[in-house]
Amino acid sequence: MEQRFVGHIAGMGTTSGTRLVVGVWEHSPFGRFCDVMVEETTGHRTLLAPTPDTADYVSATYAFDSVDIAPVTLTVDNALWAVRHRALTLDWQVGRRRLLGALLHLVPSGLREKETWAQAIDPVARIVQPGVRTHGTAGNDRTEWYAADDVHAIIAATGTWRGASLGTLTPLRPPVSFGFSSAPRSPSLTSVTSIVRDDDTH
Repeated sequence: MEQRFVGHIAGMGTTSGTRLVVGVWEHSPFGRFCDVMVEETTGHRTLLAPTPDTADYVSATYAFDSVDIAPVTLTVDNALWAVRHRALTLDWQVGRRRLLGALLHLVPSGLREKETWAQAIDPVARIVQPGVRTHGTAGNDRTEWYAADDVHAIIAATGTWRGASLGTLTPLRPPVSFGFSSAPRSPSLTSVTSIVRDDDTH
């Protein structure tokens, strides 16, 4: 059985050393929702999820040291995106389409979402976007692959984490360690379909 999550992934580092990956899912088995993965300088990984169901699914797919279940809200005003949770405020500004985004537009959607395509381009993704992979294990007898169709630069970000300033935007370095793939090193907003297959029914 395959489950599809269609939306955006924003990945960024901050001068505080805290790195963040935000999932904005417009279509999913859980409806529309937003979740945030936070990795601190200590390596502590926290999932911010809006409901127990989304928390259970995401934490079964990726690795975290703690989970905080509370409303996660998103507002978008043109290029300005803002996420709010009781432990996090995060605002970022989206810039121009990256060259990679333009190249992804050239790949037919029917091919882009195939698992064989994700497997084929995985070695290239590792070179072009260090830390990024397009195919791998999602834990608990699951396989996951990513079908990206656009990438925009994130050009500014500010916020707070547990009441302390995140500082300003930096590259996402070192890569985050929630799962088999990190977000791109250069802060980016990626339009993506994440496909998760339960292999014990395949």
